[in-house]
Amino acid sequence: MAEYFVFDIAESLLRNLASSVYEQASRAYHVYEDVQGIKDTLSIVKGVLLDAEEKREPKHGMREWLSQIRNACLDAEDILDGFQCQNLRKQVVKASGSTRMKMARQIKYIRNRLDKIAADGNKFGLQRIHVDHRLVQRREMTYSYVDASGVIGREKDKEAIIKLLMQPHPLGDGDKSLCVIPLVGIGGLGKTTLAKLVFNDKRMDELFKLKMWVCVSDDFDIRQIIIKIINSASASAPNIAFAHQENLNSLDIEQLQSRLRRKLSGHKYLLVLDDIWSDDRAKWIELKDLLKVGAVGSKIIVTTRSNTIASMMSTVTPYVLEGLSLENCLSLFVKWAFKEGEETKYPNLVEIGKEIVQKCRGVPLAVRTLGSSLFLNFNLERWEFVRDHEIWNLKQKKDDILPALKLSYDQMPSYLRHCFAYFSLFPKDFGFSSVYISSLWVTLGLLRSPVGSREVENVAKQYITELHSRSFLEDFEDFGHIYYFKVHDLVHDLVLYIAKEELLVVNSHTRNIPEQVRHLSIVENVSLSHALFPKSRSVRIILFPIHGVGLHSEALSNTWITRYKYLRILDLSDSSLETLPNSIAKLENLRSLKLENNCKIKRLPQSIYKLQNLLFLSLRGCVELETLPKGLGMLVSLQHLHITTKQSTLPEDEFANLNNLHTLTFEYCDNLKVLFRRAQLTSLEILVVQSCGSLESLPLHILPKLEVLFVIKCEMLNLSCNCESPKQRLRMKYLHLEHCPRQQTFPEWIEGAADTLQTLLILNCDSLKMLPECLTRMSHLKMLHIVNCPQLSYLPSDMHSLTALEDLSIDGCPELCRKCEPQSGEYWSFISHIKRLSIGETREGQLLFRMQSQLRLRLRQ
Repeated sequence: MAEYFVFDIAESLLRNLASSVYEQASRAYHVYEDVQGIKDTLSIVKGVLLDAEEKREPKHGMREWLSQIRNACLDAEDILDGFQCQNLRKQVVKASGSTRMKMARQIKYIRNRLDKIAADGNKFGLQRIHVDHRLVQRREMTYSYVDASGVIGREKDKEAIIKLLMQPHPLGDGDKSLCVIPLVGIGGLGKTTLAKLVFNDKRMDELFKLKMWVCVSDDFDIRQIIIKIINSASASAPNIAFAHQENLNSLDIEQLQSRLRRKLSGHKYLLVLDDIWSDDRAKWIELKDLLKVGAVGSKIIVTTRSNTIASMMSTVTPYVLEGLSLENCLSLFVKWAFKEGEETKYPNLVEIGKEIVQKCRGVPLAVRTLGSSLFLNFNLERWEFVRDHEIWNLKQKKDDILPALKLSYDQMPSYLRHCFAYFSLFPKDFGFSSVYISSLWVTLGLLRSPVGSREVENVAKQYITELHSRSFLEDFEDFGHIYYFKVHDLVHDLVLYIAKEELLVVNSHTRNIPEQVRHLSIVENVSLSHALFPKSRSVRIILFPIHGVGLHSEALSNTWITRYKYLRILDLSDSSLETLPNSIAKLENLRSLKLENNCKIKRLPQSIYKLQNLLFLSLRGCVELETLPKGLGMLVSLQHLHITTKQSTLPEDEFANLNNLHTLTFEYCDNLKVLFRRAQLTSLEILVVQSCGSLESLPLHILPKLEVLFVIKCEMLNLSCNCESPKQRLRMKYLHLEHCPRQQTFPEWIEGAADTLQTLLILNCDSLKMLPECLTRMSHLKMLHIVNCPQLSYLPSDMHSLTALEDLSIDGCPELCRKCEPQSGEYWSFISHIKRLSIGETREGQLLFRMQSQLRLRLRQ
C-alpha cells in the first residue's frame, strides 16, 4: 500500500493550531470554538494513529479511514494557512464580513468532517500508543568514503576483471580495437562498486591513456551518452586537466560524433558504462560503431542487471557477479550493526545476525541496510523483529530486494519517512545537495525544529545524515557546510513504491494523473495538455527539476496559477514564459517560486509583493530580466533569494527590510559594480557571487552573520577591499574562491575568520602566490583543497599545528605538488599525518572539479 504519514500530518497541524498566530486569527474570525474542537478531535485521533500505521497491511476499511484523515488534515491546513497570510499582511482584524463568513463556514465544515471520521475509527479496535519520541541519531560515519578497505569480499572479483582487462582482445571478430566486458547481476550486488575498484586500480592508469566513467541509467540516449563521454575524456586527458568544458548541448549529432571520434582516435582507453537498462540493440550498435576508433586494446566495462543486455553488448563472456559468501556477509553485517569490537559483548545478537544475513542472500545492499537499522540498538526483541518480520514474504518484482529495503524504512521514525518520500519526485541518478532537498522539506513544513532558519537547516542536515547512515544514500560527499549525494537506484524503487498514490513523476508515459495526487514533478519535455492535470484544487507542488526541461505554454501556467490556489511550491525553471499573470498574487500559500533560466522574462508582475508567505524566490538565469520587482522588501518571510538582473544598482532599502534572509546569490549580473554600500543584511549566512564580471568589491562589513561565501568568476573583483577594518572578526566557516585572476595573495580580512573557518576551497586562481599567513592558526580547519594554482609553491612549516585538518587535496600546482611528494618531498613530513591526502592526482582533482560544478548547480536551486 502507499504510505499515508497521517500521524506526522496530524501532529504538524496540531503544532500550527497551538501557535499564537492561529489563536489570534481564530478569535478575530469568530471561529475560535471550532478551531479548538478540531484540536480536541485531532488530539484524540492522534493517539491511535501510530497503532494504525504500525499495521503494515491493514484491511481496506482502515486504509480508507487513514486516507480520509490525511485528506481532512491537509484540507484544514490549506484553509487555516490563510490565517498566516492575513497575519503577515496585518489584515486579520480588518477582514471583510464576507471573508469572515466564508472562513467560518470552511472551518465548521472541517470540524464536522473530522468528528465524523474520528467516530468511524472506533470500529477498528485500535490501541493508543504514546507519541513517537524516537530522535534522529547521529552515528559515526565510519564508512562514509568508498575505498578498497571498506569493501568486503570482492578482491577475487576485482582481480578477475583486471585479468580480463590486461589480456589482449582476440582478433577476428571485426572489433579488434574494442572489447566489451559486462558485469551482470541483480540489483544491490555491488556491480558499480566493483567497477569503481577496478577503475581506480593503479594498474589501470599504466594500461590506459584515457579512462572515462559514464552513468547511463534508464534512458539510453545516444546524444547524451556522447556528450558525457566527451566531457569525461576531456577530464581524463592529462594535458588539459581543469580546462573549461565547452557547452556541447548546442552541437548537432553530426558535430558531436565528430568531436567524439577526435577525442578517442588512436588512444587506448578504458570506458565504464554504468547501469545499462535499455535492450535496444540498434542503439547499442550505433554507439559501439562510434567507439571503435580507439587504439587496439581499448576496453569497455558495462554494468547491468539484465543478462539479455549483457549478452547483447558483450564481446567476451559476461562476468556474472555472485552474492557474497555467508562469512563475508556476516563480516559486513557486523561492521554496520556494531562499533568496532563491540560485537564480542553481544554473542546472542550475533547469532540472530547470522539468521538475518541468510535472508539477505548475499546481496551487500540488503546486508548493509539491515545492519545499519540495528546500529546502537541492543534490544533482543528488535533483532528478533528484523529476523522474523513477515515483509520478507511480500511478493517482489524479478531481481528486486524491496523487502530488505522496506524493512529498514519501516523502522525509521514517522517524520523521517515522510521526508524520505519526497525523493520520489526526482528521477534516478539525480544529484542532490543538502541545500536543495532541505529547502523542499522546509517549504512543506516537514522538519521538527525550534524556530529559526539556522536550526531548521541543522535539522535537515541531521535528517540527511541519518538517511545516509541507513545506506539509503550513495556518492555522499561532505564539504563541511554542504552535503552532496544521490539516492541509490534500488532505494529509488522503494520510494516510488511507498509514495505512489500522492506524489507523481510526469513523463512521456503518463496518460492520467489521479485526482488524489497533490505533488507533481515533470521530468521530460513532453506535450502537456490541460486535460492531463487534475481538476482538484488540492495540488501543492509543481516541479521542473531537470535542467533543460520546462514549460512552454503560458496558457497552461495561467491555468495552474488560477486552479491550484493552495500551491506551496511552483517551480517553472527552464521554461520559455514571457510573462506571469497578476493573478499569481492569489497564491497566498505559496512558499517557493522558481523561475530559473526563463530567458524571455523581462519583468515580473507588480503583484508579486503580495506573496508574503514566500520563503524561496529564484530568478537565477533570467538573463533578460531588466529590474527586480518593486516592493521586494515586503516579502517579509523570504529566506532564500537567487538573482540574475541587468540592473547596475540594487534597491538597498528593499533588501534592508528582508530581516529573515538567510541565503543570497547573484549570478550573471554583468552590470553590477557594487552590491550594497550601507544596507545591513543582519540575518544573511550564505552569499554566492558568480559570473558578475563588473563587480569590484564585496561589503563583508554589512554581513555580520555571514558563514558561507562563494566567489566564482568575478574578474574585476578585488577581494582585498571588502572590509572597513581588515581585522574585523568574522563568523565565516566555508570559503570557496574560484577563478579570481586578480588575487596574488589572500585578503587581510581572512584573519578575522581564522578562529571559525572549517572549509577552504581554492580553485583556478592563476596568480595566487601565497597562502594566508594565518593559515596555521586556523584551529577548526577540516578541509583544504587547492586546485590549479600553478604559481603557488609554498606551505608553512608548521602545518602540523592544524590538528583538525582531515582532508588535504593539492593538484595543478606543479612545484607545490613536487614538494609534497610522499616520502621524498620536503613538505611530506608536514602533511603525512593528515587522514585524507591527495597530492597531484589529476583524476582525483578533476573529480573534485566536477563535484564542485554539480554542487554549485544544486546550490543555485
